[in-house]
Amino acid sequence: MKPHYNLAETRTPDGARLSLHEHDGSYCVRLNGQDLMHSSTSASEVLLGELAHTLIDTKAPTRTLIGGMGLGYTLKAVLAKAGPKAVVEVGELMPEVIEWNRTFMAKLNGHLLDDPRVQVRLGDVIATISKARPNSYDAILLDVDNGPTPMVQHGNSRLYGERGLALMKSKLRAGGRLAIWSASPDHTFEKRLRAAGFVAQAIPAKLFPTAKRSAYVIYVGDKPLVEAAPKKR
Repeated sequence: MKPHYNLAETRTPDGARLSLHEHDGSYCVRLNGQDLMHSSTSASEVLLGELAHTLIDTKAPTRTLIGGMGLGYTLKAVLAKAGPKAVVEVGELMPEVIEWNRTFMAKLNGHLLDDPRVQVRLGDVIATISKARPNSYDAILLDVDNGPTPMVQHGNSRLYGERGLALMKSKLRAGGRLAIWSASPDHTFEKRLRAAGFVAQAIPAKLFPTAKRSAYVIYVGDKPLVEAAPKKR
């Protein structure tokens, strides 16, 4: 039996233990001992990146924000379709996660951080979004937690409320897309997404491509090309 290695660990701002593990060439990030992401079950992270493809014009300058580096699969999927003029920002709260990708997982997806199209934004992704110019992103892809119900960082709940959704919508260009990874269905959040003015849909996501059933959900909100006029009271 091949051994399991605890490669590194750190603490989140909330005090939880975040650790990186390797077994037989596969990598896993755990939060307080519970699996958070695994390189052998990355299909949903890839799908999250692919959901930006229809919005990316390979010949024109585009700008995408990926909230959460994770194991780099969403970044890989975005870069596969992004053109030479694209800017792909990676917002990551934990500098250790970036370092783990550059060192322990350099051969997995960490080498993608050296792509000249990639810009790393360390810190709270909410701050990164707040500093962006209005109408500046073609896509915002979020995988910073367990979805609308935060597990890693309680402050992430600010992203999924009315103000957070309004903020992200203001930073998307007309026709831009917000996509949020979620560990489970959240019908209340889907309604909130629509109430914020997005054209919303819930897309089932599998653990791995050949899985018979979906395990997760990706919530997609498209900003209309033309905003509806406010209703008269």
